[in-house]
Amino acid sequence: MQKTFNMMAAQYDRWFDSQEGKDIFGAELECLYNLTDAGAEQWLEVGVGTGRFAEALDVDVGLDTSIPMLEFAKKRGIEAVAGAGEYMPYHDSCFDGVLMVTALCFMSDPPKVFMECSRVLKRMGLLVLGIVPSDSAWGRLYERKGSEGHPYYSNARFYTCRQIIQKAGYSGFVFDKAMSCLFGTPEMVIHPRSVKRGIIMDAGFVAMRFILDTLLN
Repeated sequence: MQKTFNMMAAQYDRWFDSQEGKDIFGAELECLYNLTDAGAEQWLEVGVGTGRFAEALDVDVGLDTSIPMLEFAKKRGIEAVAGAGEYMPYHDSCFDGVLMVTALCFMSDPPKVFMECSRVLKRMGLLVLGIVPSDSAWGRLYERKGSEGHPYYSNARFYTCRQIIQKAGYSGFVFDKAMSCLFGTPEMVIHPRSVKRGIIMDAGFVAMRFILDTLLN
């Protein structure tokens, strides 16, 4: 999987400059902005990729396993660090917020990732996740592509929003609120820039915010 992202880093980054990429990125970014703009100072993006979201959301630090992608992130002013979400190279309680955008589906051990997020966050810190729900038209399409050998999605595992809330809860995260976008099918997006509050059934992208309560651990 890492080899695929290494080889396709430039192609992946160029997609954001296409018309489709601009529309989808714009909608997803608005969802995330509404959840991250809460006064938290020091943010980490896990699975930062080429740094598109980190740059737009003023996230200072990014972690990723792909060195070629991190090179793009560095050029965008991100403090880019090589590492995995399951083993974050940071001290305990050092971040106010952690961001993950369509990254958890590519990680081998989500429970371990949530535990690491809990460890590096300060008490009452924020965790903001952007996911493609497995029970949406988008999730079903990506899962089908994965079964057909798609270079990205063949190693991905998608989850429902309910599953994510449950998994996060085991590590002390309390679901706070959500934003949704990408309504309709991937072939026919209805109002691509439209964003709605809450977890909307069949939305292709859902951003969820959690608050860490260490008393639950």
